[in-house]
Amino acid sequence: MPNVSQISNILRLGFSSRRQLSNGLHFVARSYTTSDPPKPSGGPLTSYSKLVEQGRLQHDPYQEKVVSAFENLFGRLEHFEKEMEHYHVRLAEWEKRREEERRKLMVEEAEKKEEDGMWASMNKHGQKLLGRWVLGRRQMNVEPGVGKWVSYLNRERKLDSIVGSRPAVPLAPKGLYIYGNVGCGKTMLMDMFYGATDGIIRHRQRFHFHEAMLKINEQMHKYWKENGAEKASQYSISKWIMNLPVDEKVKEWLAGEEFYKQQLQMKHILPAVADKFLVDQQSTKKGASILCFDEIQTVDVFAIVALSGIMSRLLTTGTVLVATSNRAPRELNQDGMQKEIFDKFISKLEKHCEIISIGSEVDYRRVAAKNSVENVHYLWPLNNAVLEEFEKMWCQVTEESGGEITSATLPVMFGRTVEVPASCNGVARFTFEYLCGRPVGAADYIAVAKNYHTIFISDIPAMSMEIRDKARRFITLVDELYNHHCCLVSSAETPIDELFQGTAEGTLFDLESFQFETETEDSRLRRDVLAEGSISAAGSPSSIVSMLSGEEEMFAFARAASRLIEMQTPLYLEGVRFLHPYFHQQK
Repeated sequence: MPNVSQISNILRLGFSSRRQLSNGLHFVARSYTTSDPPKPSGGPLTSYSKLVEQGRLQHDPYQEKVVSAFENLFGRLEHFEKEMEHYHVRLAEWEKRREEERRKLMVEEAEKKEEDGMWASMNKHGQKLLGRWVLGRRQMNVEPGVGKWVSYLNRERKLDSIVGSRPAVPLAPKGLYIYGNVGCGKTMLMDMFYGATDGIIRHRQRFHFHEAMLKINEQMHKYWKENGAEKASQYSISKWIMNLPVDEKVKEWLAGEEFYKQQLQMKHILPAVADKFLVDQQSTKKGASILCFDEIQTVDVFAIVALSGIMSRLLTTGTVLVATSNRAPRELNQDGMQKEIFDKFISKLEKHCEIISIGSEVDYRRVAAKNSVENVHYLWPLNNAVLEEFEKMWCQVTEESGGEITSATLPVMFGRTVEVPASCNGVARFTFEYLCGRPVGAADYIAVAKNYHTIFISDIPAMSMEIRDKARRFITLVDELYNHHCCLVSSAETPIDELFQGTAEGTLFDLESFQFETETEDSRLRRDVLAEGSISAAGSPSSIVSMLSGEEEMFAFARAASRLIEMQTPLYLEGVRFLHPYFHQQK
């Protein structure tokens, strides 16, 4: 039986000393989600070499090849950042002048129509129509739809001749797409690179697949809410129109043209979302941008269309993409969903990224676990001794936290919340059934993982076909606890390697792709994105079950087991105090 004091001692490391940080150890290599590790000296190759010299990492020629590629990319970023800063200055000047000229052209068109007597045939009560815009009601078409489209195109051509074409984006360094087996070091090496870019690249983000898709959903919802077809905001229209010294009928026509432009933009929601996806809104300057995307997947039709639209826009506007995956790019969509859209996306990905395979067959998470003395916080089987030890750990950790055990309510997204039955100063407790037996998804698990550095989960069963939905949710839960560097204390029916073996009812299949059906509050957003890709709603998850392959389920289960094993190692637990968002929020 493990010593209950071990977990408390590990968790206290962060309060007693921060000397570990100065040694450039494992914390340099992993930044995870919301919080960056301490800035290392030198590039990723320097960090990797130090870790090998100190014995914290085992030298691996496959990893060294990837690190060398990261070092090459890292060496080009500082110059690229300066190029992009100058580009964004030119772009802002171009956009400002184009908008000024666009408004001039529209006023000239309106005045010309007035001189030609166009307004004479208008409704005698035309002056009331502008008021309808202010009240946000549906506008009356002054011109037929085709006429508006022709006017819009002609205006855009004139603007091209007056202002010139959009400034060319500087040629970005090629990013990296790294793929390989579970536990071979893909995420660690990417995070090592991400940490090295701190202070060099202003606009940078690091997402796991779940978190990225949730942010895309959130940004789409926000964009739709702010720019929806039923919301003709008086501020976006009247800001420059209402004060013009022109006739009310002219103002109405201008408002109609302005609204038509908004309607056109709403038909291209993904590029609009992409333009704000990585930008640090708090920064007054724009520069280069880097997107580090962990475990890129194409789990369903929505993911293919959304990722294609977002990534294609980012790559063509100068973003450097670094991605990890279990598969080579061309193998991501083995079931052939939306092949034409997928192929275009992959062609662009291959153009902008160097594709590198980590050929190592070693699962280093398991290697690290073998070097540990014992498993201190994954307890099994579910007998009285284990249950007693689990309770003892909970009591000791909560007592040392010095707070009162209470329930809590966490905001999730789209106004939803998740209830936490028992929590105390960054520590929370759940049953497996509570977290995985209800229709929740990655958004809920991210909210829990961000707010609690230590999670106790009791009564984890062996996974079988009878509880396949619960198994899917548990895999997603493990992903998010790992990505946010949480400490997990659990009691389970079986050892980790037997947790996902299935039962006599049959093996499990991966339903990870279904998570967004329980998370997306506004299904209209999914329909809009699918429509943008000319896709039928028939490509919904219910039609995907039969397409999921046995190899996909093997990846999902192997990843979860590998991560559960690493999460017990002292090296991982030491990092909780330094890498979990909870402790950065307390500063």
